[in-house]
Amino acid sequence: MLKKLRIKFIALNMATVAVVLAVIFSAICVINYQQSVASVHEAMSNAIAFTESKSRALTDGDTQGQEGAREQDAGDPGQGQGQDAGDPDEQADGDWKDDGTRHGTPPQIGGGPAGSGPHVPVAVYRILKSGSYELAGSAASASIADDVLEKAISQLADAPDGSGELADLGLFYEKRTSDTSIARVAFADVSSANGWQTLALTLAGVGVVALAIFFVISVFFSRWALRPVKRAWEQQRQFVADASHELKTPLTVILANTSILMSHPERTIASQIQWVESTQAEGERMQGLVADLLLLARLDAEETDIVKSKPKERIDLSNLVEGELLQFESVAFERAIELESNVGEGIAVQGSIERLRRLVTTLLDNACKYAGDNGKARVELHAQNGNACLVVHNTGSLIPAEDLQHVFDRFYRADKARTSGAGGFGLGLSIAKEVAEEHGGTITAKSSDEEGTTFTATLPTA
Repeated sequence: MLKKLRIKFIALNMATVAVVLAVIFSAICVINYQQSVASVHEAMSNAIAFTESKSRALTDGDTQGQEGAREQDAGDPGQGQGQDAGDPDEQADGDWKDDGTRHGTPPQIGGGPAGSGPHVPVAVYRILKSGSYELAGSAASASIADDVLEKAISQLADAPDGSGELADLGLFYEKRTSDTSIARVAFADVSSANGWQTLALTLAGVGVVALAIFFVISVFFSRWALRPVKRAWEQQRQFVADASHELKTPLTVILANTSILMSHPERTIASQIQWVESTQAEGERMQGLVADLLLLARLDAEETDIVKSKPKERIDLSNLVEGELLQFESVAFERAIELESNVGEGIAVQGSIERLRRLVTTLLDNACKYAGDNGKARVELHAQNGNACLVVHNTGSLIPAEDLQHVFDRFYRADKARTSGAGGFGLGLSIAKEVAEEHGGTITAKSSDEEGTTFTATLPTA
């Protein structure tokens, strides 16, 4: 069962982490793709803007040149004739130098501010009024194959201005028409925005490594988290075996007693009283076990606010301890145990008298039970630093260190053989601890060969 629980715990953790990483990495890839597409469109827009600015610059220069020519013609007719300013768009986009480079300054690279995007190859074309087209080389940093270009121009010839994607040709485009009715179209390859694919592969590798690391961590934490569950499960399983043994014995006795009684129906109850008394004793033993289980269940329910706890009242703990000592004097006498006490007067606490009585009787019964024949038991009650300290000491056999740290655990018994009689059910000290903690106190135990065993319950005074 615990193994299946661990597997479910690890599987749930891994599934949760995998989903979270997948969502985060997908969001990163989507954002990266959107930023890459935005960078491509910005590069195409800048390339078109560059050619338009060159065209306007040439237009302004031609205007100034024409005005100068008219002034010169007025003074010297004949000069300036035959000169044609030409189409400024053609001059902006089509003048070549003798060394094969364009007039004008193309987009610069390098020396950009920190964080500037990568250079995107862009091809810019002019679509003339006649329907023909030509490369605007002054702003172009790429070219397109003729067959692909013809298809692209044919699709965009009658298209409105704007930007988009020609998925069948693998191109992004941006179209803009100038005041001279000449359209400029910038193209960029879709691969310019495919950096997200490399990023996705990188993130996938990182995700696999992260999942492997988290798997190891999950295995470790599953063991750590389920350790208390495992301990409780083992204690409960041990208790079931102990309780089964304890219940089996009285039930066997009760059935044997009733069988004897039924075999002699003619006899009187007085003549069969030993079987009746034996049946009653065994029934009371089973009733005690059930009562202990119910008390523990109620203490747990009150601790978790499942049920409302009983209202607390002022309890004279001194009188309570004195009263219980009187009850145990006969028990100590029967077992030849010397019972000593030193109870301070007027020590009071807030709480439930029934449960505080259970705390005191559990410690006294434990001392008398394990002091041994001709042993000693000593009970002290005194006030110290605003607390009532109940100290119960007894001689007797040492509680081993491995058992001492578990004496307050539920269902725990040092008697692994599950013998009845002095052993009990392993619930008394667990109940005592729960009662002490319910009243805001603590209970501790220590044991040594020289000093014997001592239980100390500390409760805040009223």
